[in-house]
Amino acid sequence: MLDLLWLVPTIPLLGFLILFVTAGALGRRAIAIVGVGSVGLSMLVFMAVVATFLHTPPLGHAYTQTLWTWVNVMGFDPKIAFYLDPLSLIMTLVVTFVGFLIHLYSTEFMIDDDGYNRFFAYMNLFVASMLILLLANNLLLLFVGWEGVGLCSYLLIGFWYDKPENGAAAQKAFIVTRIGDVAMAVGLFLLFTHLGTLNIQELMQRAVRAWPVGTDLPIAAALLLLGGAVGKSAQLPLQTWLPDAMAGPSPVSALIHAATMVTAGVYLIARMHVLYGLAPSVEHLIAIGGALTLLLAGFSALTQWDIKRVLAYSTMSQVGYMFLANGVGAYSPAIFHFMVHAFFKALLFLSAGLVIQATGDEHNIFKLGGLRKELPFIFWPFLIGASTLAAVPLVTAGFYSKGLILQDVWSSTNGGPWLWAAAWVGEFLTGMYTFRLVFLVFFGESKTPIRPQYRAGYRVMIPLIALSALCLVGGFINLPPGLGNAPWFTHFLHTALPPTPKVSAHGDMETRFTLMGLAAAASLGGIYSAWLFFRHGRGMHWLANTGFGAAVHRLWFTDWGFDGLYDRALVRPYRYWAHLNRNDFIDSVYDGVAWVTRRTHRLAATTQNGQLRRYTMVLATGSVIFITMVVFL
Repeated sequence: MLDLLWLVPTIPLLGFLILFVTAGALGRRAIAIVGVGSVGLSMLVFMAVVATFLHTPPLGHAYTQTLWTWVNVMGFDPKIAFYLDPLSLIMTLVVTFVGFLIHLYSTEFMIDDDGYNRFFAYMNLFVASMLILLLANNLLLLFVGWEGVGLCSYLLIGFWYDKPENGAAAQKAFIVTRIGDVAMAVGLFLLFTHLGTLNIQELMQRAVRAWPVGTDLPIAAALLLLGGAVGKSAQLPLQTWLPDAMAGPSPVSALIHAATMVTAGVYLIARMHVLYGLAPSVEHLIAIGGALTLLLAGFSALTQWDIKRVLAYSTMSQVGYMFLANGVGAYSPAIFHFMVHAFFKALLFLSAGLVIQATGDEHNIFKLGGLRKELPFIFWPFLIGASTLAAVPLVTAGFYSKGLILQDVWSSTNGGPWLWAAAWVGEFLTGMYTFRLVFLVFFGESKTPIRPQYRAGYRVMIPLIALSALCLVGGFINLPPGLGNAPWFTHFLHTALPPTPKVSAHGDMETRFTLMGLAAAASLGGIYSAWLFFRHGRGMHWLANTGFGAAVHRLWFTDWGFDGLYDRALVRPYRYWAHLNRNDFIDSVYDGVAWVTRRTHRLAATTQNGQLRRYTMVLATGSVIFITMVVFL
């Protein structure tokens, strides 16, 4: 069954091609069958591959399937080949399963949209590109998938292109992520130039042999690849595109945030962990960047009024946790939190989409309220997803995944109290902004009329039920000591990812319980603060109405001024020089060449007068000049 691995990305790609070629020719039912069926079949094929991988593990717990040589030039011979190990297995399983649920949900959610065929074509291509990225055995093929998800994000964020602001958001996402992609491309050139291959496993072996720890080359290569990672995963300083990406339909937001593009950077760092081990300073930079991002995004989420933008900032924050974990060497906890995050973030975005649809496209959480009684079938999945995001102790998967990150940040040789404190404050903020959302949308008095006879069908309810169940039980596959001591997930990944480098300490169990207690206190403290301010209090308007409070609110609401900074430092100067050069001096050079050519042609044309005597005279004169030059020169 392992030989069927190539079908996993190919089937969604075929679904895209069918929908692309038959645009406008298929009915909506046929479109749904192709769009959902391709991803569902890919998921089933991969589950069969997983069953074989688990029952009869390949040698070294890794399987490589080479289809053909892509190009072979001067020793550069990248393959169209796929690599399956525990890391790519977990990531691919999440993408296919969650992607299938989002596609199923979309068949009903998007049923009235004029771009139904186009939507599923883009979504199929998105999933196919992400699967290529995850399964590629070399960095060049990975880069193809990397650029594919970037293209699809542009197409899907700007899906409703009739609104100019949606097109602007799509362009912003495309341009900002391209900055990181250019850095990544330069990094690939550097790696091949100095190590002679882009095969990931061979590359890591050569890097260890050729590059001492902490030298310039591994640091440069790691920084360049990090540029691509922070762009795709919306981390500082390339995070500004993600909140505006909410312009796309809610299923698009779920797919981008939960299972595909935003987590690509996390995977890249984990996959290239050997290279980052040779650049400890870059690892430290990753940890600091992740800690800052999770804090800044958490504060910004507290000030947003758009339900989807709150969830967007929460994605930035949670991916910040994954970067922090990668930075301290806790790769397995980072991937564990990726998996749990895929469950609760897909659940939250899909539930939010139903809230928006049921209330007549209302996004403003201050204009919502009281929906708990009117939309109970949405309230309970949203509450489960919010509780998992806030890491409610013991009963949600988020408690186990985020708690493991906090523990490893504290005990890692690359971590420490300051990074742990940032993660702890971030957990408090997460509980506060998440349940601010819950209390304002589902509690209190109803402010928005519900569409008459609004009902959700089974195609949207099945994904909500499945994801709700995973949010509740998904954490039990990696229980810490003292709470079951069953780290099956970490053990499964041990052949692909190294263990967290930890400082040995006495009373380790006591420290673990203390850290778990503090994590639980942060989560519950944030939820209580949200209840105090936004459920039974006056909110925080009194603080925002003060001069200092208004300034802080404005700073947080505008993503700490990054958009304004980039606008002044980059966008406006570029537009200014573009205006000065509106006639393009490069074109002037080519216009000059054309002018000279035209004048020369006209001058030469005057010699063609039809007088044979002049032709003979010119021929004789030229012959004399040529012979003279040969004789005397």
